[in-house]
Amino acid sequence: MAALEPDDIDACVFDAYGTLFDVDASARNCAAELGDAWRPLAGTWRRKQLEYTWLRGVMGRHVDFWRVTGDALDYAMDSLGLDNDALRDRLMDLYLTLDAYPEAKGVLARLKSAGMKTAILSNGAPRMLEAAVRNAGIADLLDAVLSVEEVGVFKPHPSVYRMGEERLGLPAGRMSFQSSNAWDAAAASAFGYRTVWINRFGQARERIPDPPHVEIETLAGLPGIVGVGR
Repeated sequence: MAALEPDDIDACVFDAYGTLFDVDASARNCAAELGDAWRPLAGTWRRKQLEYTWLRGVMGRHVDFWRVTGDALDYAMDSLGLDNDALRDRLMDLYLTLDAYPEAKGVLARLKSAGMKTAILSNGAPRMLEAAVRNAGIADLLDAVLSVEEVGVFKPHPSVYRMGEERLGLPAGRMSFQSSNAWDAAAASAFGYRTVWINRFGQARERIPDPPHVEIETLAGLPGIVGVGR
């Protein structure tokens, strides 16, 4: 992977789910009801959530991420033989207030104190992102919270990544894009961002073009990569 040139970075743009916010938190917080099934539920839920965004993008059948999240949960619950409307409602409600990863708020605060612009660029519907940002207490650490609903198509469509340029007033090459999804980082690289893959779970590298420029385990290493605190 090629390194970033930290002196060239004026903004940090973050994917939300899996990068700032823990997508397993909803199922994990229902472990009392789910027992050992919470882990496979969380994994299937997330996998189908992403698959449905890609399929809807290719099919031209866009709906917002809240609908996709619900459809994916229905599939996951059905695949595990779970028929419980009250549990479904609780899981969906908890998705609005997912736990932020422990280092997320501190990293954003360091970047902002150093004069770096910061933003979220996410598949999430506006009300989902508003709730997650409010719950994490990071609203004042972000210059923009950008939802794909502004362009009506999910990642990895190039029009999504263009929003970062338009809202922050910077070319992609002057911004670092962070995602825990290697495919998302690759799409941002293809658009022109400098990219950092947050590989929290030691996943293998994707075999697709335009790989991320840097790979780290958590967001804690990001400030040094973009030249903050050197």
